[in-house]
Amino acid sequence: MTNDESYIKNCPSCTSFVGPDATRLMQAMVLQSAIGLLQKGIQPTRGYTMKRAMDMAGSVTGKTYKRAQAEQAKVDLKIWCDEMAAALPVIVEG
Repeated sequence: MTNDESYIKNCPSCTSFVGPDATRLMQAMVLQSAIGLLQKGIQPTRGYTMKRAMDMAGSVTGKTYKRAQAEQAKVDLKIWCDEMAAALPVIVEG
């Protein structure tokens, strides 16, 4: 496989996100989870604020979000993640 190809590889003990598109998918999935934690008042990591999360969500979805639009950002990220996951090939081993 070339460096430009992205795919998801499922093994019995792990899942790998290989390539730039797959890595971006994983980043968006973690971001969606982090927004959920921030909504509950849990800071996922030091210095990570809702404003920063909204800026990152906007860089993925192409939309602009305010802090109060966290739920919409999560919905948009879910849609983006579902579409990206459907577009990436999945390799199953084992």
